[in-house]
Amino acid sequence: MAQRIVVDPITRIEGHLRIEAEVDAGKIVNAFSSGTTFRGLEIIMQGRDPRDAWAFVQRICGVCTHIHAIASILAVEDALDIKVPKNATLIRNIMTGAQFVQDHVIHFYHLHALDWVDVVSALKADPAAASTLAQSISSWPKSSTGYFSDIQKKVKTFVESGQLGIFANAYWGHPAYKLPPEANLMAVAHYLEALDWQKDIARIHAIFGGKNPHPNYLVGGMACTINMDNDNTINMERLNLVAKEIDRAMTFVNQVYIPDLFAIAAFYKDWTYGGGISNYLAYGSLSDRGEKETGEAVFPSGIILNRNLNEVFDVNPRDTEQVKEFIDHSWYEYGSNQMGLHPWNGETKVKYTGPKPPYKQLDTSGKYTWIKAPRWKGKPMEVGPLARMLVGYARGNSVIKNSVDDALGKLGVGKEILFSALGRTLARGLESGIMADFMKKTYDELLSNIRAGDSQVFNGDKWDPSTWPAKARGVGITEAPRGALGHWLTIENGKVQLYQAVVPTTWNASPIDNEGQRGPYEQALIGTPMADPEMPLEILRIIHSFDPCIACAAHIIDLQSGRSLGDCSFY
Repeated sequence: MAQRIVVDPITRIEGHLRIEAEVDAGKIVNAFSSGTTFRGLEIIMQGRDPRDAWAFVQRICGVCTHIHAIASILAVEDALDIKVPKNATLIRNIMTGAQFVQDHVIHFYHLHALDWVDVVSALKADPAAASTLAQSISSWPKSSTGYFSDIQKKVKTFVESGQLGIFANAYWGHPAYKLPPEANLMAVAHYLEALDWQKDIARIHAIFGGKNPHPNYLVGGMACTINMDNDNTINMERLNLVAKEIDRAMTFVNQVYIPDLFAIAAFYKDWTYGGGISNYLAYGSLSDRGEKETGEAVFPSGIILNRNLNEVFDVNPRDTEQVKEFIDHSWYEYGSNQMGLHPWNGETKVKYTGPKPPYKQLDTSGKYTWIKAPRWKGKPMEVGPLARMLVGYARGNSVIKNSVDDALGKLGVGKEILFSALGRTLARGLESGIMADFMKKTYDELLSNIRAGDSQVFNGDKWDPSTWPAKARGVGITEAPRGALGHWLTIENGKVQLYQAVVPTTWNASPIDNEGQRGPYEQALIGTPMADPEMPLEILRIIHSFDPCIACAAHIIDLQSGRSLGDCSFY
C-alpha cells in the first residue's frame, strides 16, 4: 500500500507550498502540488490608473519585484503605443541583469545548496585539503588553509551550542549526500560569502530606482535623471559605482558560483531524476538593442515539445487560442464556463472548497490549490532557466549553445543530463554567467550613449490620459529569473478594467488540468526513489530545482485559532 508523505510548507522558497506524494516500493508513484496562498492583485488593480499599476503588482513578490514592475510597464506601454528612450531601456536591462544574477546566486547557495551539501560533514574536513580543492578549481583569493579552518570553527560553534542557526532543520547525514567533507566545507564557506555579497549588487537597483527591493519606475521611461553636473542625479560617481558592482558580480559568478556548481555537479552526475514533463516555453527577453528592437535576443522565444531540440515552435501571447488558464483543480470559478480562458478574457473569482485546517491531506480528486493551470495549446509547459537554455540552444543562439556545450564537455555528460533537477541547477548557473556579461555590455552601451550627449530617460508624449483611446489592451511579456512572465491588461476610459498576471510558478506549480495532465512539479516527482520517506530530501531537491515562488498573495489564516495552514508532518 502506498504511503502518503506530506511536506507543508516546503521551506527555502518564497511563499507557501504544500507537496503530497505517494510512495510505493521505495519510489514516488503520485504527487500533488498545492499553493496555499491566494494572489488577489488582479482584483486590487481594477479601476486604478494604469500608470500606477507597476507599483502595486511589483509587490506580488518580495523577490521578483523589478521584473513584475517591468512586465506591467511594458503592458501599459504596449496598450498605449508609448515609445521608450534608449537610455531607459538600457537601464531597465541592467536592472534586470542585476536581479537575475543576485537571484540565481541566492538560490544556489541559500535555497538549494543544502539539498546537495551536508553542512555537518564539513566538521570532518581537513582545512588544508579544502584549500587545495578550492585553489584547484578557481583563483578566488579566499582559499587559504587558515580561512577554511576559521569557517570550520564557526560551524563547530553552532553545532556544539546545539543551535545550527541558519543550518538548522535539515536532513544531515542523509544517504543521498555524496560530497566529501572538504567539498562540503568549501561550499559552506561560500554560502556565508554569498550572504555578504548579495547585498552589494542590490545597490544597482537603489542607484537607478532609488531603493531596493521595490525600486521606482515610470511608464514611458525611468524615474531617474541623468546629469553629470548634479550631485542629486545619476552622475559619473553613481555610474562608476554601478560599474564596480557589475565587475564584482562577474568576479563572484566566475570565480565562486560557477566553479562550485561544476565541483558539486561532478559528484551527482548519476542523479538524473526530476525531469518531469517534456515541454518547455520561453517568451524570450533582452534583445541586444532593447526589448522591442531588432537584434539577437539574450533569451530567444519558443516552444519545445517532447524534448525535441530539432524543432522550435513560435509562441504568441496575443493569440487567445495559445495561452489559457484552467481551474478544474483550482479554488476558483469562471462565470462564463469552466473551460480555459486566455488572460485577456481571464477571471479571478474565488471559490474555496478545500478542508479547514488542520487537516491531514487534501482531497485531490477535486480542487486542491490556489494556483491555476496555464497551458500552451492545451499542453503543460516548464518555464525557467532550463527552458531558456534549451530554447536558446535549439534556436542556435551562439552564446547559449557554446555555454551549454562547454559545460557538458567539462562534466563529461550528454544532453540527457539537462532533463533533470541537476540540469535545471546547471542551467541557472550558466545563465548567471551570460547575464553578468550582458550587464557589462549594456552598461558600456549606456555610458557611450551618455557621452554622445543623450541623457533622455523619459518620453511624456502620451502621459495625459485625454490622449488615450477609450479602450485599449496590452501585454507585457518578459523573462523573470524563474521563467516566462506575462502581464495582460485592458484599459477603459483611463482606468484598468482587467488585469491578469501569469507568473512562472503558475506554470511550474500548476495542478492537474481538464485533460488529466500533471503540472511540472507534480510530474517531476514521479519515479524518484526515496531512501527514507521520513527524511524526504529527494522531494526538496527536485522542487527546489525549480526555485518556487508562491508569495503572490495574502496568507490564508484560520481566524478562529490563529493558525496558518502550514505545518510539517508525514503520514
